[in-house]
Amino acid sequence: MKIKDRTSKIIALLRQEYPHAKIALNFSNPMELLVATVLSAQSTDVTVNKVTPAIFRKYKNVNAYAQADLKELEREIYSTGFYHNKAKNIIAAARLLMAQYNGKIPATMDEILELPGVARKTGNIILFNAYGVVAGIPVDTHVRRLSQRLGLTKKNDPEKIEQDLMKLVPQKLWGKFSYLLIDHGRKICDAKKPKCPACVLNKLCPSYRVFYPI
Repeated sequence: MKIKDRTSKIIALLRQEYPHAKIALNFSNPMELLVATVLSAQSTDVTVNKVTPAIFRKYKNVNAYAQADLKELEREIYSTGFYHNKAKNIIAAARLLMAQYNGKIPATMDEILELPGVARKTGNIILFNAYGVVAGIPVDTHVRRLSQRLGLTKKNDPEKIEQDLMKLVPQKLWGKFSYLLIDHGRKICDAKKPKCPACVLNKLCPSYRVFYPI
């Protein structure tokens, strides 16, 4: 079976299995999404969602983040890990937004990548979930692991993985595809012990017999 045909079947099965797949981070505006996404690096969505309610109540707009005290913000986001760099980037991003974009998150990839702490994964997440802009496919640890196991890429670099996936996945599904893989990674395709016998993709997955040899 050609890889594009196999990818289409994988997508169809995942859409049946996870019809409500979507971002797990809680937010109510683009700046909150930016903050939550920055905090999610090397952390879990569960941890971030515990931290952000208090953050969002205190910092109600971009200007509030631009004026935040670094040490205070570090303490407030400490549990998400790498808190010094995250706090520094959030404040720096907010100041750049105030200076160049009138306090608004830009809606293009080129512009959003100018923000401190924002790479393509974060940019894709913000553009799709805040503005419905489909610019690419966010590649997190789940997406990387499942893409490799499913034989959709042999690359390790997230941006190269994204390029491989963009050639296989219809553009209209780029935004959704990541969340299908993330939900499947959390439920079935565990990093250490995937539940291959219970997987709806096991007949399409070249890794099935690696983990469950005959």
